[in-house]
Amino acid sequence: MTVLDRIFSSSGEEVIIPTLQINIKDKVFWLTQGYEDITATLEDKTTQTFIACGINLALPARNANGTQDLKFSISNIEGKVSTVIRDAMDDLQSASLTYRYFIDKDLSAPAALPFTLTIKSGYWLATQVQITAGYKNVLDTAWPRNRYTLPEFPGLRYIS
Repeated sequence: MTVLDRIFSSSGEEVIIPTLQINIKDKVFWLTQGYEDITATLEDKTTQTFIACGINLALPARNANGTQDLKFSISNIEGKVSTVIRDAMDDLQSASLTYRYFIDKDLSAPAALPFTLTIKSGYWLATQVQITAGYKNVLDTAWPRNRYTLPEFPGLRYIS
């Protein structure tokens, strides 16, 4: 039985520490849920300090409906987050986040593989910022990817 299996089944002595790496254009934010900053080693063996703040996470459901969204809110008491989110909503192509979690007794590596999502939408209020991020919706993706249309393949006009 792994440490994660034990934590998820019996809530042992260890505590799961969720972290977010938010990339918006050329800015990177390292955030963790809680009251204390943590310094942890990432999967590429670099060390990073995650800043403690008020974060509320709703992990994506494990289902087959095609939309697996991570919804989270961040405290906006200082007003710094709303400015960045406002800039990110203008250009969502360059906004992504990486979710990883650590175990409090072992910050030498993430407890599981991190997953990276693209930021889909968000809005801000006076006290919090709500963000939705997710994977590409595979069920709404056209197949086959290459569409055989007349502008791209003019010879189709003569096939009968």
